Amino acid sequence: MEEINKTAKIQFFFRPFSADPKVQVVIFVAFLVMYLTSLGGNATIAVTVQINNSLHTPMYFFLANLAVLEIFYTSAIAPLALANLLSMGKTPVSVTGCGTQMFFFVFLGGADCVLLAVMAYDRFIAICYPLRYTVIMSWPLCVQLMAGSLGLGFLLSLPLTTLIFHLPFGNNNEIYHFYCDMPAVMRLARADTHVHRTALYVTSFIVLSVPLSLISISYVFIVGAIVRIRSAQGRHRAFSTCSSHILVVLLQYGCTSFIYLSPSSSYSPEMGRVVSVVYTFVTPILNPLIYSMRNKELKDALRKALRKF
Repeated sequence: MEEINKTAKIQFFFRPFSADPKVQVVIFVAFLVMYLTSLGGNATIAVTVQINNSLHTPMYFFLANLAVLEIFYTSAIAPLALANLLSMGKTPVSVTGCGTQMFFFVFLGGADCVLLAVMAYDRFIAICYPLRYTVIMSWPLCVQLMAGSLGLGFLLSLPLTTLIFHLPFGNNNEIYHFYCDMPAVMRLARADTHVHRTALYVTSFIVLSVPLSLISISYVFIVGAIVRIRSAQGRHRAFSTCSSHILVVLLQYGCTSFIYLSPSSSYSPEMGRVVSVVYTFVTPILNPLIYSMRNKELKDALRKALRKF
């Protein structure tokens, strides 16, 4: 009980990117611009899908939900990161606050990965079984798949976060990161973290490999179906609805695999922090850009919405 009380009173701090305040301000401005751009881009996607009846289809339903997930995902990280950039790493976060941030980051990130697999399944049905698409991808099923993505994210996040924050922490409370990332926090623990690192690796492997395998299998059948389409215009349209999804998958899974599936012996805090910037700030900006540039229906809807203003 005494150990738990001591841990509860501990405050974490984040190591600055630079000891030079001017450099920190430049990084702060860059993070702020990326965060606001991400919020604006994803909110635009979500609102455009909502207000356009022509986009009320399963594909755009999942895309709008992905955009909303990205908003909350980035917002779980950005405010505290921005505050620490301005304060040169002097803004403290309690153990409870750190655990809460970690929980929502893993929860939303896990749901994001599962949702990308759901979107691949949707494209598989649309291209391989076009005549049965509306029957198979019914609205009750779409809602269930979305709820399942969130449920799996929650079930993966809660035990991992609980396991890590039962570790004892001491006076060395500077996290070599800009948010409470699991590998960075575990490095501060005053105990053997072998079990925790194994649990994190196994969970990460399941979260990344299972959806990625399903995505890969879906696209094997999708490519086969596209090749059999006789019309060049039909092939182009089918490919354009899938290429944007493939780009997002490569960005998301590539960066997260580098962080969470790399051997702990080769984990570099500095490299981990840099790569984390990509999937916490850069990828949420690229997602709406990629989808809006590669999707004609969405581009047309965005143009119509802009004309109204």
